[in-house]
Amino acid sequence: MSDTMIEINGATLVADRSGALWWPAERLLAVADLHLEKGSSFAKTGQLLPPYDSRATLSRLSAAVGRFEPKTIVCLGDNFHDPLGPERLDAESKGIVAMLQRKRRFVWIEGNHDAAAAAVLGGESAPEIEIGPLVFRHEPRQGRARGELAGHLHPVAVAVTRARRLRRRCFVSDGERCVLPAFGAYTGGLDVFDAAFAPLFPRSFQAFLIGRDRVYPFAHSGLAAE
Repeated sequence: MSDTMIEINGATLVADRSGALWWPAERLLAVADLHLEKGSSFAKTGQLLPPYDSRATLSRLSAAVGRFEPKTIVCLGDNFHDPLGPERLDAESKGIVAMLQRKRRFVWIEGNHDAAAAAVLGGESAPEIEIGPLVFRHEPRQGRARGELAGHLHPVAVAVTRARRLRRRCFVSDGERCVLPAFGAYTGGLDVFDAAFAPLFPRSFQAFLIGRDRVYPFAHSGLAAE
């Protein structure tokens, strides 16, 4: 089995091993924090990284789209690493984006890194959208936010097994909201026990750790802080 079900505010979602969240009832695929062109952004400051992160990220997104065949794709902000990222995107990557948008609704949620910059590539742009019981935005709101799907925090969690400690990207949810893992190839992560998560999940939460072939659910009591 490669996927794990998550209930959010009455909606049944699937946490996919790619890091995408699938909503079968609406045929909607959501991803967070693509951070496209992060490599070229770092290169401008002399930090040289291989310039293949955008293609790698878009290739993984294309694979998820091929599996689920969504009618709607929502990218939850920080779609590019900086506002000029779309200008640096190469022709091949722009072609992949155009293919992903073909014959479906494609929404760029505006993030703190890129604002509405990604909209120059086509599709819709908005600070947030609401569909049924779910709200799609970039930064999680403080306190309770029923139905919120957000990114921004790049959650990771550490699970301890008999053999070793495993640090993995993860989805974090308490049944009311969910913070998605960063989808981008060059994105780092923030431990789920960091203080930034405390106002979002004041009681308890589950972390859904992304393994090689499936997603593994853990109660917060089964995790270790970094």
